[in-house]
Amino acid sequence: MHQVLVLNASYEPLNVCSLRRAHVLVFKGRAEVLEQLDRPLRSATDTYAWPHVIRLVNYVRVPRAVQRKISRRALFARDGWRCAYCGTASGRLTLDHVVPRSRGGGSVWENVVTSCAPCNLHKGNRLLEETAMQLRTPPRPPAPVLFIHLAATRIPHGWQRYLPDSAGTATAA
Repeated sequence: MHQVLVLNASYEPLNVCSLRRAHVLVFKGRAEVLEQLDRPLRSATDTYAWPHVIRLVNYVRVPRAVQRKISRRALFARDGWRCAYCGTASGRLTLDHVVPRSRGGGSVWENVVTSCAPCNLHKGNRLLEETAMQLRTPPRPPAPVLFIHLAATRIPHGWQRYLPDSAGTATAA
Protein backbone atom coordinates (compact mmCIF):
# COMPACT_ATOMS: atom_id res chain seq x y z
CA MET A 1 0.00 0.00 0.00
CA HIS A 2 1.39 3.38 -1.00
CA GLN A 3 1.27 5.97 1.78
CA VAL A 4 1.13 9.74 1.39
CA LEU A 5 2.28 12.33 3.94
CA VAL A 6 -0.41 14.92 4.71
CA LEU A 7 0.70 18.41 5.75
CA ASN A 8 -1.43 21.18 7.20
CA ALA A 9 -1.67 24.49 5.32
CA SER A 10 1.18 25.65 7.58
CA TYR A 11 3.38 22.72 6.41
CA GLU A 12 3.01 21.01 9.79
CA PRO A 13 2.87 17.20 9.41
CA LEU A 14 -0.61 15.94 10.27
CA ASN A 15 -0.97 12.35 9.24
CA VAL A 16 -0.31 9.61 6.75
CA CYS A 17 -3.09 8.54 4.40
CA SER A 18 -3.63 6.09 1.57
CA LEU A 19 -2.99 6.95 -2.06
CA ARG A 20 -6.73 6.78 -2.73
CA ARG A 21 -7.58 9.26 0.06
CA ALA A 22 -4.82 11.63 -1.08
CA HIS A 23 -6.05 11.53 -4.67
CA VAL A 24 -9.62 12.31 -3.55
CA LEU A 25 -8.39 15.30 -1.50
CA VAL A 26 -6.41 16.63 -4.47
CA PHE A 27 -9.22 15.95 -6.96
CA LYS A 28 -11.76 17.82 -4.79
CA GLY A 29 -9.40 20.79 -4.43
CA ARG A 30 -8.87 20.31 -0.69
CA ALA A 31 -5.15 19.59 -1.07
CA GLU A 32 -2.29 20.27 -3.44
CA VAL A 33 0.55 17.96 -4.41
CA LEU A 34 3.94 19.12 -3.12
CA GLU A 35 5.98 16.04 -3.98
CA GLN A 36 5.12 13.42 -6.54
CA LEU A 37 6.64 10.19 -7.71
CA ASP A 38 8.03 9.75 -11.20
CA ARG A 39 5.36 7.28 -12.23
CA PRO A 40 1.92 8.56 -13.29
CA LEU A 41 -1.39 7.59 -11.73
CA ARG A 42 -3.65 6.46 -14.57
CA SER A 43 -7.43 6.27 -14.71
CA ALA A 44 -9.63 5.10 -17.56
CA THR A 45 -9.75 8.61 -19.03
CA ASP A 46 -6.83 10.62 -17.65
CA THR A 47 -3.36 10.64 -16.12
CA TYR A 48 -2.57 12.33 -12.80
CA ALA A 49 0.45 13.04 -10.64
CA TRP A 50 1.19 10.23 -8.18
CA PRO A 51 1.14 12.15 -4.87
CA HIS A 52 3.90 11.51 -2.34
CA VAL A 53 3.41 14.59 -0.09
CA ILE A 54 0.26 16.72 -0.09
CA ARG A 55 -0.62 19.97 1.68
CA LEU A 56 -4.15 20.86 2.72
CA VAL A 57 -5.43 24.09 1.18
CA ASN A 58 -7.26 25.18 4.36
CA TYR A 59 -5.68 25.16 7.81
CA VAL A 60 -6.97 22.41 10.10
CA ARG A 61 -6.92 23.25 13.79
CA VAL A 62 -5.34 20.37 15.68
CA PRO A 63 -6.40 20.17 19.34
CA ARG A 64 -3.18 19.63 21.27
CA ALA A 65 -5.04 19.08 24.54
CA VAL A 66 -6.18 15.69 23.25
CA GLN A 67 -3.60 13.10 24.22
CA ARG A 68 -3.20 9.86 22.36
CA LYS A 69 -3.73 6.64 24.24
CA ILE A 70 -0.66 4.76 25.38
CA SER A 71 0.31 1.73 23.34
CA ARG A 72 3.35 -0.46 23.84
CA ARG A 73 4.67 0.34 20.37
CA ALA A 74 4.30 4.11 20.85
CA LEU A 75 5.82 3.94 24.34
CA PHE A 76 8.80 1.88 23.19
CA ALA A 77 9.33 4.23 20.22
CA ARG A 78 9.14 7.30 22.48
CA ASP A 79 11.87 5.83 24.70
CA GLY A 80 14.03 4.76 21.74
CA TRP A 81 13.42 1.04 22.32
CA ARG A 82 15.69 1.24 25.40
CA CYS A 83 15.17 0.72 29.11
CA ALA A 84 14.49 4.06 30.83
CA TYR A 85 16.52 2.93 33.86
CA CYS A 86 19.66 1.20 32.54
CA GLY A 87 19.57 2.06 28.82
CA THR A 88 19.68 -1.55 27.66
CA ALA A 89 18.16 -2.28 24.27
CA SER A 90 17.23 -5.86 25.09
CA GLY A 91 14.53 -7.84 23.38
CA ARG A 92 12.67 -8.28 26.67
CA LEU A 93 11.17 -4.82 27.07
CA THR A 94 8.16 -4.20 29.29
CA LEU A 95 6.32 -1.11 30.42
CA ASP A 96 6.70 0.15 33.99
CA HIS A 97 4.72 2.65 36.03
CA VAL A 98 7.15 5.09 37.71
CA VAL A 99 4.62 5.55 40.52
CA PRO A 100 3.13 2.05 40.75
CA ARG A 101 -0.57 1.64 40.12
CA SER A 102 -0.86 0.04 43.55
CA ARG A 103 0.28 3.37 45.00
CA GLY A 104 -2.05 5.57 42.99
CA GLY A 105 -0.02 6.04 39.81
CA GLY A 106 -2.00 6.24 36.60
CA SER A 107 -1.42 4.93 33.12
CA VAL A 108 -0.51 8.31 31.64
CA TRP A 109 2.46 9.24 29.44
CA GLU A 110 4.14 11.08 32.33
CA ASN A 111 4.08 7.95 34.55
CA VAL A 112 4.83 5.07 32.17
CA VAL A 113 8.29 4.20 30.83
CA THR A 114 9.98 1.41 28.91
CA SER A 115 11.81 -1.01 31.17
CA CYS A 116 13.83 -4.15 30.64
CA ALA A 117 12.56 -7.20 32.52
CA PRO A 118 15.39 -7.23 35.12
CA CYS A 119 14.92 -3.52 35.99
CA ASN A 120 11.15 -3.91 36.17
CA LEU A 121 11.52 -6.94 38.44
CA HIS A 122 14.04 -5.09 40.66
CA LYS A 123 11.82 -2.01 41.01
CA GLY A 124 8.63 -3.96 41.63
CA ASN A 125 5.92 -1.82 43.23
CA ARG A 126 8.33 0.55 44.92
CA LEU A 127 8.88 4.25 44.32
CA LEU A 128 12.17 5.41 42.78
CA GLU A 129 13.15 6.96 46.13
CA GLU A 130 12.91 3.50 47.72
CA THR A 131 15.33 1.99 45.19
CA ALA A 132 18.76 3.03 43.98
CA MET A 133 17.33 3.45 40.47
CA GLN A 134 17.08 6.66 38.45
CA LEU A 135 15.36 7.52 35.20
CA ARG A 136 17.70 8.44 32.35
CA THR A 137 15.14 10.98 31.06
CA PRO A 138 11.85 12.09 32.61
CA PRO A 139 8.77 10.60 30.94
CA ARG A 140 6.70 13.00 28.83
CA PRO A 141 4.00 12.83 26.19
CA PRO A 142 5.48 12.00 22.77
CA ALA A 143 5.77 14.54 19.98
CA PRO A 144 2.91 14.28 17.47
CA VAL A 145 5.36 13.40 14.69
CA LEU A 146 6.08 10.11 16.48
CA PHE A 147 2.70 8.83 15.37
CA ILE A 148 3.55 9.59 11.74
CA HIS A 149 6.64 7.42 12.13
CA LEU A 150 4.48 4.68 13.65
CA ALA A 151 1.77 4.93 10.97
CA ALA A 152 4.23 4.72 8.08
CA THR A 153 5.75 1.36 7.31
CA ARG A 154 8.94 3.25 6.47
CA ILE A 155 9.77 6.95 6.16
CA PRO A 156 10.54 7.71 2.50
CA HIS A 157 13.42 10.03 1.68
CA GLY A 158 11.03 12.55 0.09
CA TRP A 159 9.28 13.07 3.45
CA GLN A 160 12.40 13.95 5.44
CA ARG A 161 12.39 17.66 4.62
CA TYR A 162 8.82 18.02 5.94
CA LEU A 163 9.26 16.09 9.19
CA PRO A 164 10.83 17.75 12.24
CA ASP A 165 14.35 16.71 13.12
CA SER A 166 15.43 15.73 16.62
CA ALA A 167 15.32 19.39 17.66
CA GLY A 168 11.67 19.58 16.60
CA THR A 169 12.07 21.97 13.69
CA ALA A 170 11.10 21.18 10.12
CA THR A 171 13.62 21.86 7.39
CA ALA A 172 11.10 23.11 4.81
CA ALA A 173 8.23 25.60 4.75
